[in-house]
Amino acid sequence: MTNKLIVALPDVEAFLQRARGSFIDGGFREQGNPIAIINPADGSQLSTVAQGDVALADEAVAITKGSFDDRRWRGMSPAQRERILLKFADLVEQHSEELAQIETLNQGKSINISRAVDAGFSVDFIRYMAGWTTKLEGKTGDVSIGMPEGANFNAYTLRQPVGVVAAIVPWNFPMMIALWKAIPALAAGCSVVVKPASETPLSVLRLAELAVEAGVPKGVFNVILGSGSVVGQHLAGHADVDKVTFTGSTEVGKVIGHAAVDHMASFSLELGGKNPMLVLADADIEKAVNGALMGGLLNQGQVCAAASRFYVHRSLHDEFCSRLRSVVDQMSVGPGMDPQAQVNPVVSQRHQRSILQHLERAKAQGANVHYGVQVPEEGFYVSPVIISDAKQTFDIVREEAFGPILTVIPFDDVNEALAMVNDSELGLAASLWTESLSEAMRLTPEIEAGTVWVNTHVTLDPSLPFGGFKQSGIGKEFGQEAIYSYTKLKSICIAY
Repeated sequence: MTNKLIVALPDVEAFLQRARGSFIDGGFREQGNPIAIINPADGSQLSTVAQGDVALADEAVAITKGSFDDRRWRGMSPAQRERILLKFADLVEQHSEELAQIETLNQGKSINISRAVDAGFSVDFIRYMAGWTTKLEGKTGDVSIGMPEGANFNAYTLRQPVGVVAAIVPWNFPMMIALWKAIPALAAGCSVVVKPASETPLSVLRLAELAVEAGVPKGVFNVILGSGSVVGQHLAGHADVDKVTFTGSTEVGKVIGHAAVDHMASFSLELGGKNPMLVLADADIEKAVNGALMGGLLNQGQVCAAASRFYVHRSLHDEFCSRLRSVVDQMSVGPGMDPQAQVNPVVSQRHQRSILQHLERAKAQGANVHYGVQVPEEGFYVSPVIISDAKQTFDIVREEAFGPILTVIPFDDVNEALAMVNDSELGLAASLWTESLSEAMRLTPEIEAGTVWVNTHVTLDPSLPFGGFKQSGIGKEFGQEAIYSYTKLKSICIAY
């Protein structure tokens, strides 16, 4: 275990004392039952926040709706809103170390990831989406309406903000995914209420403060704390919520979708993934192994798009497994605030137990489970694991464990492997590893996933739509598809 911890900034310590509850109408609300926010690295109490309830959620929605109805945000010119969002991006960049430390202390991930991904990528994302503020447009149509005789018509479409958006955010990348939802909604002119996961509310609360500082009017960007089963479900079914966007498990996503449909709110769901990595015989094995480690162990495997099942041609299988084992046996262990540590804690004790239960079932079903470096008992650590001798029917191959588990299955025939890749209820992402352009061109259209990478995994760009097929969700994050999902399309026809 390494021991080169970064000392938290004074601003971080001050914020942990200041963030005491939901952020509504421009300020913190210490209303609700206090709950402890835990540091996953050692199980200590990091902060205390007031857990909101249905009544506070109703108030948050009412204030959000009021800000939309009085046009304090959507009534600004697109250029004004763009400038404010760009200033928000500047503030996130200026406070990036503070935000990264808050994220690491609360979620447990490496400070390196928090700096590069949660803060760094988020700045690029805000700036990309801010540009869409001035680029929303409709179309004119040359209609052929025959009545009344002799009449002329002018017809066009108009994109308008959908209204009040409820964004329900998971605990693995709380700050970044909150921005994935809130920024395109704001760019479209909507008002937003965000509900972060109960385990990881802190970075989202700090974002809300910075949004107000950037010039987003009070009441336009609100954060309500509370449990998913109570506050999250209530938001999804709230009559004054016009759009629900959720990232999380498939099981919960279906409940959220049903609640939204019951009052005809639009919704988008980015759900679970059991993402395959297909390694052909001609693949560069060094690149493939490095891709497996990055794609499978990033944030301790707590990534919806993480690679978790690896179909490797039999000619490469033994060397592939040997190389993986060699690396995980020697990885350094420590808290996220240690930039040298490669194995960090998972988010909570409950999730730690869930991952370990998946491993116990895998062993009971006959899989060969190889544990990597030994991890400490204090804190919520899980050793990275390489599983071999698994069968396609095993639970560990079919169920999302959301942890540092790499399951390797050999194959002889590419078409047989493709069938196993697609043999899943989930279809979020996949990757193909080959040096053959013709195989890449042939196989990528046949892989049933919303994103297919070739010779890379878990690489994202704000302009490239991201979202799943099958049970992995409905709708897309990123790009034009995301921004349009926060609008409603109106057709206008004028007779003259």
